[in-house]
Amino acid sequence: MGSKKKLEVALVYDFDGTLSPGNMQEFGFVQAIGKDPSEFWTKNKSMAVENDASEILCYMALMIKEASYANIRLTRESFQSFGKMIELFPGVQQWFSLINTYGNSIGLCIKHYINSSGLREMIEGTPIAKEFENIYACSFLYDVNGVASWPAVAVDYTAKTQFLFKINKGIREVSDNSKVNQYIPEDKRRIPFERMIYFGDGDTDVPCMKMVKQHGGHSIAVYGNRAKKVTAMRLINEDRVNFACSADYTEGKDIYNVVKRILQKIRADYDFKRLLDIHKNNAQKYRA
Repeated sequence: MGSKKKLEVALVYDFDGTLSPGNMQEFGFVQAIGKDPSEFWTKNKSMAVENDASEILCYMALMIKEASYANIRLTRESFQSFGKMIELFPGVQQWFSLINTYGNSIGLCIKHYINSSGLREMIEGTPIAKEFENIYACSFLYDVNGVASWPAVAVDYTAKTQFLFKINKGIREVSDNSKVNQYIPEDKRRIPFERMIYFGDGDTDVPCMKMVKQHGGHSIAVYGNRAKKVTAMRLINEDRVNFACSADYTEGKDIYNVVKRILQKIRADYDFKRLLDIHKNNAQKYRA
């Protein structure tokens, strides 16, 4: 069958609770404004309930408000400095090189994406930012002084599913609403859903995990503590995800072994389909 074609495969990650324990705002920002995490998130929840508003938009508004009270300038640079403080789960920094090398060894080109309700600017400050083909996440608009003044992108579970279609069709821009709705035949799309692996841990990830699974891809519920493990097992029982793995990305650990098997299956499924197509085309010659 000749040399193996380098197939593009998308590994799509939530961030908070998936690659990092806790919420990214708890690493640097909350301390800088003189609050503790529970105080910040309680205030955020109250704001959302009292105004019947999006918790995502509320946390972004609250960050601007609290930073102003604390006389902190929220620039891209300050967000990135907070991002440098974000803790990552074991093995995350080495993960991308490991899985890229393995994928390459079986003829796959691995592309990594973030699909998060966290902040793009903070993720850009982490040591793994360079690993991603694109970072779909919340972000701010900035005033003439370079200070965050208004939400630019707010990512809830609905937006997350939209970004999967952008990855599917090869669309980078968040602002592009025309191409994402444009009809593109399945065989012309950049990365079919069956060549996607989705990693998530929370409620905002459930629609994405289920959608990827239903479209022939694979989803992994990641857990970093006992409560998250219970949730992950429930998602398997509800047939919303394929796998539940501990948030340890070290070589040889469960999530590494699971992803290797999925990549092997993606390669084998593609080669098997090619074999079927060859035999089907050959049979066309013998039609009466």
